[in-house]
Amino acid sequence: MAQVKKDQVIEILKQCYDPELPVDLWNLGLIYDIQIQKAYDEKISDVNILMSLTTPGCSMGQQMSQDIKSKLETLDEVNQAFVEVTFDPPWNQEMITDEARGKLGLGVSGPQEKQESNINMEWE
Repeated sequence: MAQVKKDQVIEILKQCYDPELPVDLWNLGLIYDIQIQKAYDEKISDVNILMSLTTPGCSMGQQMSQDIKSKLETLDEVNQAFVEVTFDPPWNQEMITDEARGKLGLGVSGPQEKQESNINMEWE
């Protein structure tokens, strides 16, 4: 068995949805970081996800975290998945991908409209 790949993790994240929006968590920009490390037997992986919610008062955070965890742990390459919720930096609509903007009817943003953030996008 091999370690899980980041693209496999992203494909799972694209199957997890915010219950209040018809868009997956990845394209909403709610996933801030993905860390993959060797599990205890070094043949499979542990996955750590750092995510946010659209609002700090969102009551569905636990449900979304559990959905990610349970779906990732169905992969043969994953030993355990851990999901942590943060609000630093706070999520905002500029984090939504153009694909999700289209689905939500928000229009596609230009590069000048993208806000700088400290989200870790350098995963490899």
